Amino acid sequence: MNYKFLLLISITSVVLSNGYSQVKKVGDSIDLSNWKLVWNDEFDYDDDELDANWVSQNGPSWHIASSRWRENAVVKDDVLALVNRKEERGGQSWTSGNIWTKKKFKYGYFECRYKYAAASATNNSFWLMTQGVDPKVGKRFEIDINEGHFPNEVNTNIHNWGDVVVGADGKKKHDSFSKSFSYGIEPYYSLPLEIPINTRKLRLKSKNKSHFHLREFRVYNDTNGNYPDPLSSTADKDVPGLINYVRNKDVSITSSGNYNNSTRPQYVADGSINSSWITQKSGEKWIEFEWDDEITVGCIQFVNGWKSKGHWNDLMTDYIVQYFDGVSWVDISTMNVEEDTNFSEDYHTYGLEWDENQITFFFDGKVIRTTKNEFSFSESPIWLSLAIISWSGDITEEIDGTSMKVDYVRYYKPRKNNIIN
Repeated sequence: MNYKFLLLISITSVVLSNGYSQVKKVGDSIDLSNWKLVWNDEFDYDDDELDANWVSQNGPSWHIASSRWRENAVVKDDVLALVNRKEERGGQSWTSGNIWTKKKFKYGYFECRYKYAAASATNNSFWLMTQGVDPKVGKRFEIDINEGHFPNEVNTNIHNWGDVVVGADGKKKHDSFSKSFSYGIEPYYSLPLEIPINTRKLRLKSKNKSHFHLREFRVYNDTNGNYPDPLSSTADKDVPGLINYVRNKDVSITSSGNYNNSTRPQYVADGSINSSWITQKSGEKWIEFEWDDEITVGCIQFVNGWKSKGHWNDLMTDYIVQYFDGVSWVDISTMNVEEDTNFSEDYHTYGLEWDENQITFFFDGKVIRTTKNEFSFSESPIWLSLAIISWSGDITEEIDGTSMKVDYVRYYKPRKNNIIN
């Protein structure tokens, strides 16, 4: 009998039984029966006990709009609230909370259950970041398990802080590997009408908190329900007899504004999803189409967001598509994730499975992203942070008093029958 061969099979079986060595697929579930809870904080104590396990920033944060202080981390009724306040402190006009564990962790499954602060321009984060690593072990890194943006955006990031370089412009740069997910919304919509409508004017409106990309907007004639794939590069030619009215010579296209001069509304009618109208940053966004003569509309399609490495980013959180009936504007289709998919109203869990080979991100127990571990090999504290940022929406008085509410933080390691314990 070949004992070396049997030994190889035995080692292989152990490795495969350890979840780390299996490549995770999007949609896979975490099975916590394979894991042992070794550290957790349920925040089921008085506020002054928070300092036993956590450190607070207590100072300004010049890369964001808020300084962050211990007083903004409040434990009450088994919940940790990181609170935004409109107040001058630390040389900044807003305050928030930022804490990290005194204990450091390395490899395992990390999970946090929390609600977002109910306002745009807030950054609701659960993350890992090294402090003083041994270069023989690995590089300085940051793993953002979730940088959540109201109302429903999840952002997963991996930053290489060990190889920061200074560019010709004097700014520091580093490798960053990011992927965002917006729930309840789509990069494209196809809205066939059961009963075609006749009109000379049609528009899309949105109260999206920040600017967005509208790549194509199509208004098709009635073709008895036969319409192209919205992402087709030849959509207007894919169906016999199809007419896209936004590309007619007599159409007039107006909008609420542009992000800059190279992102005009006419780009939604150029037949290419590679170009786009980018809206202005603030206020209601709208684009309107008007024709000299009445048209019959059978379907409306539009594509929004921008695509990177196969993933769509910065999607609209709401829209209203309307037509003018000669007297008033009439709704055709509406969508609003603040009403339907609002992460400030319900708790969700954000998880990370991390080992020397892989980094896997989870949302509500399901895999949303898996990537190879290139440089994250050192132990790290766990961080919980609320920040006020300008790049996810306008900073307004609505932020005052909102909070990121944390139910628990938990850290697991594989059970003893696995390789790592």
